[in-house]
Amino acid sequence: MREIVDHRLNPAEEGITITAIDEAGAGGANHQYKVALPNGTVLVQINFQNGPIGEVGLNGLTHEILLAICADRLRSFQEGDFRCRENALALTKIEEAMNWFHFRTRNRIRRGVEGKNIR
Repeated sequence: MREIVDHRLNPAEEGITITAIDEAGAGGANHQYKVALPNGTVLVQINFQNGPIGEVGLNGLTHEILLAICADRLRSFQEGDFRCRENALALTKIEEAMNWFHFRTRNRIRRGVEGKNIR
């Protein structure tokens, strides 16, 4: 298990723990994360896709799914009373990240390796 602390900046975030709870996989990344309150209550466990969908089937989330949720929340804030330059910039970077993930996927589809454990 490995604790992630990149989110910590203010007292509310200090109490939230994020832990990678599995061993790193073939690509070097973890696939399971737990987010918990200071009292140990688990808010959510996130399971990322583990292995190519074409080989192992759909078994978890992708980065794109989590980014889509974050983008939706920021777009909603930008349409309400909490719009600000910082949210707009963060949204732009999330959309840029999504574009790069989509670029990678389209490239893998073109090369015939999407859904396979091939670089």
